[in-house]
Amino acid sequence: MDKKIVVTLSGGMDSAVLLWKAIQEVGSKNVFPLFFEYGQRHIREKECAFKQAEITSVNLKSVNVVSIKDLASTSSLTNDGIATPKVKDMMGEAQPKSYVPFRNMMFLSMCCAYAETVGASEVWYGATKIDSLAGYWDAEENFVDKINEVIKLNREKFIKIVAPLITMDKKDIIEEGIKLGVKFEHTYTCYSGELPSDAESASSSLRIQGFIKAGYIDPMPYKQDLKNVWKKNNCKLI
Repeated sequence: MDKKIVVTLSGGMDSAVLLWKAIQEVGSKNVFPLFFEYGQRHIREKECAFKQAEITSVNLKSVNVVSIKDLASTSSLTNDGIATPKVKDMMGEAQPKSYVPFRNMMFLSMCCAYAETVGASEVWYGATKIDSLAGYWDAEENFVDKINEVIKLNREKFIKIVAPLITMDKKDIIEEGIKLGVKFEHTYTCYSGELPSDAESASSSLRIQGFIKAGYIDPMPYKQDLKNVWKKNNCKLI
């Protein structure tokens, strides 16, 4: 029986690379991506998620869980009254203001339910090295190990959470994406929700640094003029 994989696809850079890696491993027809609409400020990601699905010929399902916005309103992603953090604002914080309480645990539970329905043996989770370093406890390797222990209690279906990017930094992920042919121009990574994106938001800043270290120009448009940044760092077009 062919291996099937459920993938979390937010429309951001990391999840796009995750999608393309899964397709490389099992083929488009065996990859089942999910997009979660939870009232997030950066809903622009949805358009990118569906564009990635169109490009790769996978069947993306959008799951409406907007009630999470009311249940977890302490995050800058679900509460417009909380400012989007910049990198300097995150220094010394145990958890960033963009942390959505227990969001990832809820999403992974729903991914496992979908995996059991479609007969998938794995759920691919887009946690990265920087997520853990930034204070997201639900993006750590230990979290993945613990949730897998709970899933093992399932008496009939064996499903495993896999986090292929969890030891990779942004530079590694970008280089992997370029190797796979990921269309980074159809990704959105800015918690501000703005278009063009705000280069000073924490999520955008980390993305930009990743592209600089990889030596490429980020195709995501920014409201700030970054021409000199790309030139100074000898960045080239993908």
